[in-house]
Amino acid sequence: MVRYSEELIEEIRSSNDIVDVISKYITLKRSGRNFFGLCPFHKEKSPSFAVSPDKQIFHCFGCGAGGNVIHFISKIEGLDFKDTLELLANRVNIELPTLDNLEDDKTARLKSKVYEINKIAAEFYHENLYKPASKTAQEYIKKRKLDNRTLKAFLIGYAGNFNELYLLLKQKGYTEEEMLASSLVKRTENGGYMDSFRKRLMFPIQDVRERVIAFGGRVLDDSKPKYINSPENIVYSKGRNLFGLNVAKKHDTRKIIIVEGYMDAISLYQRGITNVVASLGTAMTEAQGRLLRRYSEQVILGYDADGAGQAAILRGMEILQNLGCDIRVLQIEGAKDPDEYVLKYGPERFQKCVDNAISLVEFKVKVLLKELNIENTNDKIKFLNEIAKILAKVTNQMEREIYVDKIAKEYKISKEAIYAEVNKLMYKDNQGSKKLEKRVVTMVPKEEKENSVSDAVLKRENLVIYLLINEYSKCYEKIKNLITLNYIQDDTNKQILKKMYEEFEKGNSNTSQLLDWFQDEKVISHITEIMAGDFEITDVNKAIDDLISIYEKEKLINRRNEILKKLESVSEAGSEEVKELEKELNDIILKLAKIK
Repeated sequence: MVRYSEELIEEIRSSNDIVDVISKYITLKRSGRNFFGLCPFHKEKSPSFAVSPDKQIFHCFGCGAGGNVIHFISKIEGLDFKDTLELLANRVNIELPTLDNLEDDKTARLKSKVYEINKIAAEFYHENLYKPASKTAQEYIKKRKLDNRTLKAFLIGYAGNFNELYLLLKQKGYTEEEMLASSLVKRTENGGYMDSFRKRLMFPIQDVRERVIAFGGRVLDDSKPKYINSPENIVYSKGRNLFGLNVAKKHDTRKIIIVEGYMDAISLYQRGITNVVASLGTAMTEAQGRLLRRYSEQVILGYDADGAGQAAILRGMEILQNLGCDIRVLQIEGAKDPDEYVLKYGPERFQKCVDNAISLVEFKVKVLLKELNIENTNDKIKFLNEIAKILAKVTNQMEREIYVDKIAKEYKISKEAIYAEVNKLMYKDNQGSKKLEKRVVTMVPKEEKENSVSDAVLKRENLVIYLLINEYSKCYEKIKNLITLNYIQDDTNKQILKKMYEEFEKGNSNTSQLLDWFQDEKVISHITEIMAGDFEITDVNKAIDDLISIYEKEKLINRRNEILKKLESVSEAGSEEVKELEKELNDIILKLAKIK
């Protein structure tokens, strides 16, 4: 029997967007950052079933069911783990291994090594940027007015001469096979090895899990090609990723602007426009569209104003529309691309363009008007037919009626004629479509918690877990020594934190795999409830400090009570033991006074 590697399981899970998968079973409607629908696991009249596209989890606030996309399919289809993986792998055309376990493990190990190499390379290039030998790159950075905050956010670096990276990796013990697999090193004609990127400004490409998966390199003179990018390899598929999404997702992504190039995205970020990503030298793919929909309510296409850019907009629109995205198109004048526009006119004016971005329908009408002369009868008929095709894809009836009314008035076409063509197309599209059978699910009553822990304590402990999941790098070192397991009162929380601490100490800080660390449905449900919860955190650092203060205070109070109890039982007043206890008690009182 083939054992699937953790890397493969993660690839299958991340390739199956949870909103898309669950939408095949129930109707979901967006509300804020999440989607809601009627729970398929118990009977209810009001939607309490939440799906989080950015966290890739579901949780029902009615019956407590929760988990990731694998848990959902397993539960709703009644499948075991292996069959669930096969179903999800087939859905996204991922080929499952049929070789023996050793071969599977070998591939997983090689992937792990490539991720390590990529991380080392990104850090090496970034440090190299600040060295005296990188003067040309520093001048370019200065010219583009990029500050250290931006350079650090995107890990921008500089690749030097010939084989500097190769020698570093060799020194660290990596094999030539591993280096070649990363695409960062290549063979020379005489059988030696050299760096793939030389004398180029380097842009690491990271996935949403902050792993460096590839690189883009830009020359700093007039030589060609201007840009070279990592080829697809064991960890990198350009059609499945977006440059800068790992940075953008940390900010407000209710709207995401997608631009063509790295420098477009970086230049906008430098000027305070943080909700921006770049495509990776490829036409928009369905996988990229799913990524965008996962993190954003609205996608604004900001491609270049040239013919290729406009064609890319139309291709991207079709994909995003089919995925149910709210699409807008950026309209800029007086510049060839967003980068040039923001440098020329400033971020405030650019933001106005973002706010005034036109809808998919309006953009397509604009394109049609450039191609057709609607004063000509034949062209006007073509215009009506094309408009009908566009409007037939608008799923919101009220939105469609607004566009019909507007187009009828503006282009002097009767509303009846437009509706006739639209209805004809919609009727045609609906022919032969199969109606999905409604799944009947027996309601599972929610078990009462046998727990005497107060709501305040439970909420506090849940917050500890929430912060460790979402802000691991900021809070783990502060939390681990102070908030020990003996201070956790809820049994489920104690179980979760025990496992988290164990994994973190092993160096596994990837909390996206947290649900995979547990088999108990009640534990998984509790985790998804925490992940889906709203803790109303406006300042993460303050929330961490406040939480630590509470536990620090509790620790001191417990010790104070222990000392007072001891002092009551000590018979000999004025003894050394009493003096030490009284001194410690005074120290505790002073510390408590300082804690707010």
